[in-house]
Amino acid sequence: MPAEIPPASAHPRLIVPVLAFCGAVVAVMQTLVVPLLPHVPGLTGSSPAAAGWLVTITLLTGAVFTPVLGRAGDMYGKRRVLLASLGVLTAGSVMCAVTSDIGWLIGGRGLQGTALAVIPLGISIIRDELPPERVLPSVALMSSTLGIGAAIGLPVAALVVENFNWHAMFWASAGLGLLDCLLVLWIVPESPLRTAGRFDVPGTLGLAVTLVALLLAITQGADWGWTSPRTLALLASALVVGALWGRYELRTGSPMVDLRVSARPAVLLTHLAALLIGFAFYANSLVTAQMVQEPTSTGYGRGASIVVSGLCLLPGGLAMVVLSPVSARLSATYGPRAALALGAAVMTCGYALRFFTSHALWLIVSGATVVACGTALAYSALPALVMRAVPVSETGAANGLNTLMRSVGQACCSAVVAAVLAHVTFLAGGRVAPTLHAYLLVFLIAAGASLSALATALCLPSRRSARAAGPAPSATGPHSSAGPVPADGPAPAGTVVGTKSAPAAGEST
Repeated sequence: MPAEIPPASAHPRLIVPVLAFCGAVVAVMQTLVVPLLPHVPGLTGSSPAAAGWLVTITLLTGAVFTPVLGRAGDMYGKRRVLLASLGVLTAGSVMCAVTSDIGWLIGGRGLQGTALAVIPLGISIIRDELPPERVLPSVALMSSTLGIGAAIGLPVAALVVENFNWHAMFWASAGLGLLDCLLVLWIVPESPLRTAGRFDVPGTLGLAVTLVALLLAITQGADWGWTSPRTLALLASALVVGALWGRYELRTGSPMVDLRVSARPAVLLTHLAALLIGFAFYANSLVTAQMVQEPTSTGYGRGASIVVSGLCLLPGGLAMVVLSPVSARLSATYGPRAALALGAAVMTCGYALRFFTSHALWLIVSGATVVACGTALAYSALPALVMRAVPVSETGAANGLNTLMRSVGQACCSAVVAAVLAHVTFLAGGRVAPTLHAYLLVFLIAAGASLSALATALCLPSRRSARAAGPAPSATGPHSSAGPVPADGPAPAGTVVGTKSAPAAGEST
């Protein structure tokens, strides 16, 4: 018989604010240690390379667990998996708060990174629980929290580092994680929708090995050497294991990632756009703080403190809060493809502004804010495009994969920026520093990524074409059905279990 539907939330208007707050806390966790990184070797007695793993490990665990937990949420309950993710984040924060050992710190940061799955899980809950007219603006806000939290978290973390014991920021993050858990338990109901079938353990392991090998090669290639045996071995492993994983996923009945759905132009191009937007967004965050901290002896640096450099990103974070509902209105009126294209175009204009106006602090902040505005429009449109193109039974997994592509884009950006700033240098004030042309080259590369995202958005199928193509196939193929479990037997893999239906973004009932 159909799964029993739990009672609705007693505070339905608070569901979106609570989920958005959870997303913002998770985004803050991703950038929490950035202001601390230069001081970590002295505080822990470790090397700069080991300190860098405090960022790298969150990227790896976030990349692996985001699509996995998204799939688990579709199958076992999104609220349940959301709470587990927040619980792991809290445990990781406590681990970091009670130690100064670099190994334990890296382990705690790895636990924090797994919580990146909170954002696609929140998007899935919104799709399941809210009426159609509220889905687009709510999803837009939830998606934008990834950028909002990062922009706001940097200056806040810098203030803590400069004025308190550095362990305080981990205690604060543990408190926020615990508060998130309590709010979710109180406000967010469990969705009755389930995807039947077995959890794909071999597919999960294959995906994990592929992602870890690929991202390790990307993030460590600059230090190890791009032609070093380690880097080449990791890239070869990612290629071979990825090919075997793809072959297995196409043959299994309940795949971790439905590659047939992912290969449809509407889904594939959306994921490609997410990668490019993630690259362009991260360049803005990486370069702005570092550029204004460069000493005045370079001729372009402002010699700003960590706090001031973080505050330069704050206007962009606030702009993203304001623009997420605007993007939702654009998506509702003209379609999410138009909103994505506009966001990519604004990002391109922002980098053009940065290229020509990198000599005054207020102009640097203005350019960074324009890029952030474009990011808000693009990030808000991406989940709407995903939900329009996949069946409701795969919302969590598909949005998890889209969030993963943003992370891959950020990893690629980090490697490119590090390579450019390390090789285009000169002597300034007795030290080696990147030249202004190095930063301008980064702006050109990021503008190219934004332009590529714009071209990708324009190649996406229109709303009319997407409807003409018919519904996306489910996990078991194009002939599978989606609906309540029949009374005379179990539902096939890929079937949505429950009696409540959830419309796709932009659709009416």
